[in-house]
Amino acid sequence: MKDFLLEALKLYDLDIFTLGKRADEIRQKYFGKKVFFNSNRHINPTNECADICKFCGFSAHRKNPNPYTLTHEQIYTQAQEAIEAGALELHIVGAHNPNLTLEWYLELFRNLKSKFPQIHLKALTAAEVDFIAKSSQKPFQEVLELMADNGVDSMPGGGAEIFDETIRNVICKGKVDSKTWLEIHGFWHSLGKKSNATMLFGHIESREHRIDHLLRLYHQQEKSGGFNAFIPLVYQRENNFLKVERFLSGQEILKTLAIARILLPNIPHIKAYWATLGINLALVAQEFGADDIDGTIQKEAIQSASGSKSANGILKDEIIAQIKNAGFIPVERDSLYQEIQTY
Repeated sequence: MKDFLLEALKLYDLDIFTLGKRADEIRQKYFGKKVFFNSNRHINPTNECADICKFCGFSAHRKNPNPYTLTHEQIYTQAQEAIEAGALELHIVGAHNPNLTLEWYLELFRNLKSKFPQIHLKALTAAEVDFIAKSSQKPFQEVLELMADNGVDSMPGGGAEIFDETIRNVICKGKVDSKTWLEIHGFWHSLGKKSNATMLFGHIESREHRIDHLLRLYHQQEKSGGFNAFIPLVYQRENNFLKVERFLSGQEILKTLAIARILLPNIPHIKAYWATLGINLALVAQEFGADDIDGTIQKEAIQSASGSKSANGILKDEIIAQIKNAGFIPVERDSLYQEIQTY
């Protein structure tokens, strides 16, 4: 493992064009010139959090002194508005609120599925699952089974951050550990469900930490096989307590996405998440191994709280136009990458 990590690390030494070409050859073999997107809405039920992650600008703290928790009725209203605006997926993630019980979430999921049976529910990161399991004194396996029984269709990939525990101890001490994060997704996959995986990079981690993270995901996918997409998230610098002096260049970001495509042949999709990259760099990333830019989002609170320009989403027509203008073929997909329409 260590030898392979060191060998993989040498990929960063390649010039960006050589690396991009290798990654692009892989993505074109799989998907040609298609760029996937979906029509989705992010709903963030609460920003009241028991954890204090240094990179987070979303949770209520002295740099964001506006705590909130939505009621179920408020969430149902948001869901109705989202569906009327064309959303096919509700992406429900939030903070680790000690006042919200497991049953609060299960009732929410049941009622959303009852009211909107056509919608795909993507809900709760592995970090949220771990927190809720501990709060309710239940094994995470039981929590996941209850989520599946109450309408959750798939899981997002958040909470992975960087798997190296020395880095986690600095940026998100007390949050789910890396071993448990992987075990939660592995068990979810054993239920026949799909999920995504993320990596937060561009803060205090090294290139070696990124490679280690990718290799752990590769091995988990070999075991459980349920990751749909890998999503490298670029650290957002505003309104948080992580003192980062040097920020990533565009080249370093593109190299990291390209390396992800090369090292993760068993994860089908690499998502250049426009909410952290910006739409322009996300489209350039389609030449460097990525094949997806996420979706319309409609509303977004987590990344935008730290400086991303994603608060109000992006119009579907604009996504289609931007993809076409970049020389690619826009393909609207559902949450499990079934193709809905090619433009």
